[in-house]
Amino acid sequence: MSAASEAETRFEREDTRRRWLLSTPALLIILVAAVGPLLVVLLYSFLAPGSYGDVRWQFSSDAWFNVFLERDIFDDTLAPAWAHLSIFWRSMKLAFITTLLTLVFGFPTAYFIATRDERTREIWLFLITIPFWTNLLIRTFALQEVIRQEGLLNTLLLKLGLISQPIPMLFTDFAIGLGMTYVYLPLMVLPLYASMERIDFRIVEAGYDLYASRFGVLRRIIVPLVKPGIIAGSILVFIPSLGAYVTPRVLGGGKSMMLGNLIELQFGQGRNWPLGAALSIALMAIVMIALLFYVRNASRGGPTHG
Repeated sequence: MSAASEAETRFEREDTRRRWLLSTPALLIILVAAVGPLLVVLLYSFLAPGSYGDVRWQFSSDAWFNVFLERDIFDDTLAPAWAHLSIFWRSMKLAFITTLLTLVFGFPTAYFIATRDERTREIWLFLITIPFWTNLLIRTFALQEVIRQEGLLNTLLLKLGLISQPIPMLFTDFAIGLGMTYVYLPLMVLPLYASMERIDFRIVEAGYDLYASRFGVLRRIIVPLVKPGIIAGSILVFIPSLGAYVTPRVLGGGKSMMLGNLIELQFGQGRNWPLGAALSIALMAIVMIALLFYVRNASRGGPTHG
């Protein structure tokens, strides 16, 4: 090996060591602030519940057992924990529906903004971000006033003669889905807009010149080009929807509980911290599976354009 090669190799090693040293504070913060609490929650999930909402330092797998199974108090037989499983299913279903609805409403919104004049795009984006200025709880209570029995929507429908009695919408899965769609819609619009803004619309015009229909241009040109934005927006909506707490609590009441509410209940009134910790880890596992699914689909044969 020549002296020049040795010097270059030594320089690369020193540069790598310097980069690791500069990254050490950030890595320590991530380790302490992110990984540390997760390890504590994981540890709590394998302990026994205390009498007053704490934990007893005694190894127990009952929390994980109670996540999916329950034991009959009379004959000691095992059965699926249908209450927990139904909450898992409701959370997955509503998170998926919320993601789908935000995509349905967010896609044309982002396309509209991306096709406006550059001078007016900032105004439209400003209007999209306005809901973030208001506290989530206030926005949820505002929506509650719209869909309750004597709310704005029922009052309007009654005055128009479209219904004869108020439609019960509050404290239902419909109310939760509507609320989460309203809350998380900007999280879908912004990534979609970021992808659409980079589209060369001359490609779209070329599609029309080749006698492609509007649906054909949408399916074969626009959607493949904005696929990264669709995936990013879906992740940003699905993950917080799956663990949502405020919106299901206010709009769903006690009838339509989701995973976030169930976890809070175990750490609060239920006084079963290990079960709450096990449910939290289970929720994180579901999120990780969803992320892997999205990333795997995103990495499959992306569109190629000459």
